Amino acid sequence: MDKMWAGRFVKALDKQADDFNSSIRFDARMYKQDICGSMAHAAMLASQKIIGEDDADAIIEGLEGILNDIEKGTLQIDENAEDIHMFVEALLTERIGDTGKKLHTARSRNDQVAVDIRLYLRDESEEIISGIKSLLEAILAQAKQHKSTIMPGYTHLQRAQPIFFAHHLLAYAMMLTRDIGRIEDAKKRMNLSPLGSCALAGTTYNTNRKMTAEKLGFDGITLNSIDGVSDRDFCIELLSAFATLMMHLSRFSEEIILWSSWEFKFVELDDSYTTGSSIMPQKKNPDIAELVRGKTGRVYGDLMAMLTVLKGLPLAYNKDMQEDKEAIFDAIDTVKQCLNVFPPMIEGMKALPENMLNAAKKGFINATDLADYLTKKGLPFRTSYKISGQAVAYCIEKGKVLDTLSLEEYKAFSDIIGEDVYHAIDLNTCVETRISDGGTGSASIDAQIAFVTEFLNK
Repeated sequence: MDKMWAGRFVKALDKQADDFNSSIRFDARMYKQDICGSMAHAAMLASQKIIGEDDADAIIEGLEGILNDIEKGTLQIDENAEDIHMFVEALLTERIGDTGKKLHTARSRNDQVAVDIRLYLRDESEEIISGIKSLLEAILAQAKQHKSTIMPGYTHLQRAQPIFFAHHLLAYAMMLTRDIGRIEDAKKRMNLSPLGSCALAGTTYNTNRKMTAEKLGFDGITLNSIDGVSDRDFCIELLSAFATLMMHLSRFSEEIILWSSWEFKFVELDDSYTTGSSIMPQKKNPDIAELVRGKTGRVYGDLMAMLTVLKGLPLAYNKDMQEDKEAIFDAIDTVKQCLNVFPPMIEGMKALPENMLNAAKKGFINATDLADYLTKKGLPFRTSYKISGQAVAYCIEKGKVLDTLSLEEYKAFSDIIGEDVYHAIDLNTCVETRISDGGTGSASIDAQIAFVTEFLNK
């Protein structure tokens, strides 16, 4: 097949160079966006009297036929084509004759690929947002079920203060709502049409870029034609948002891996989302969570690849920019894979409240509450803090916990301690009396659940 650009050349492109130059193996996935963009362009050309109405009708009908044939599976995309744009244009010309050659009037592959990738990423972003929402729903269901399940909260991976399991889960829900916000923000800046920028300088034809932008669902047009074809900021923004999302999924995976270990045994994963060992019959491995954690590095790599490709490019379009697609497509595929398996893994996860409570009873995680108790009795907080620390040291020496100290032992540290200390340091009291907004108290958890529910319903 002759290249569309072959007129200036007397020799054919070397076969290995041709294969190296070709992008059809990865940009073929944008066939729908490419065809839709071309149909909008053809309609605009006719509206502006740049080509005839009959020509535009024939082009649009031919493109619709190609799209239908690809989606029905009766047409295979030719992997010998240079890219998806050339494949579609060549096939269109083959089907409707020279009229098909009029489609590329007032357009370049530079603005064509720029519009295709924006359309494609817009569609894929919606799918990813839908996947995040499915995960939010799974977290919400578990949180509602465990509003009164007490577990130890951690800092430095050391038991710190008692919290409700729902509170811990909802922390991830808050992260995911921000992830959706980041993707939506990137989409807003991305949703401008570069179509009509041509190679870099615009065109001598009296085109109507706003018409094609409106037909394709864009909010407007890019205002500088050089920027229109060379901008890939939206790829970087989305990759950054995806990398942050994967970081959150990785942190969640890490905790699930810890919680499901024998050392914690706070949760048990469903058999459907674990694997066994080829040699150790007792093993139940959290492989799905581990793979999500591992694939996070892959998405980070895609972001770094994209930043590196663009860092030294002069304006406007350069062939280096063909490398944008494999990075962003790989990130999209990876994120979608992870979001396919994560929600059902969370849905099937079984919490083990008794184990959580037993862990919460150890580690002196009510020591802050003892200090708060003394402060409310009139002591300065730093004095209360020191007394609480002394009581902890005494318990460690005697092999006790704060709950089992006698009142006589308590009074040795401060005579203002009374019988009410036992209620103050009871784990249920510790969590329920954390009444500050955003804390682990029941009212706060209800507010968080309401927030996430409203977020999902808007």
